[in-house]
Amino acid sequence: MLEFSLTAAFLVGLLGGGHCVGMCGGIVGAVTMTLPGSKPKLPFVLAYNLGRIGSYTLAGIIAGAVGASSFFLEHVLPVEKVLYALASMMLVLLGLYLAGIWRVLTRLEALGGRLWQHLQPYSKRLLPVRTLPQSLLLGVLWGWLPCGLVYSVLVAAVASGSPWQGGLLMLAFGLGTLPTLLAMGMTAVRLKHLLQNLWFRRLSGLLIAGFGLLALYRLF
Repeated sequence: MLEFSLTAAFLVGLLGGGHCVGMCGGIVGAVTMTLPGSKPKLPFVLAYNLGRIGSYTLAGIIAGAVGASSFFLEHVLPVEKVLYALASMMLVLLGLYLAGIWRVLTRLEALGGRLWQHLQPYSKRLLPVRTLPQSLLLGVLWGWLPCGLVYSVLVAAVASGSPWQGGLLMLAFGLGTLPTLLAMGMTAVRLKHLLQNLWFRRLSGLLIAGFGLLALYRLF
């Protein structure tokens, strides 16, 4: 049976750094660029990311609970295998998406945009950031931004069949995204150029797709 490990979730977050720059890099920059010159940037960037990763973890707990409830149907359908196969296929699609080969996950992001339409006005009210609680709450809201990267790991959280395992998977994923967004918050321009480099994104995407294909091979 397929095991979608915490290490794999972490690597998806880490290798998807180029996508994170495009999705969240702008708001991280907005957090730090509007600060008074006397205030250190790092605590505000950490607070934002703590809120964002907290939202990911909560979403993972909810997804794991959904998976746990569906496992009651195991005697009717091979639910566990179906969910694990779906999680592996999502990894393949995510890899192709990050590599710029197939943009199918943009449709999934569009579906999540309905929720974001209700949350985005609240995030705008928190700008410019002046306090740490503002930065934390901004991160909490941006954790629900429609993102194919997040949705792919959420499917694995559903497949875990456990609220706690689902939460840990999303926590590991969030920690994987942390180095990139911390660096972005500290204006690491060179890192931004590297992560958005076409060949770097293609290599990262193909590696993630490879994880998914390997998982499918082990499942069947």
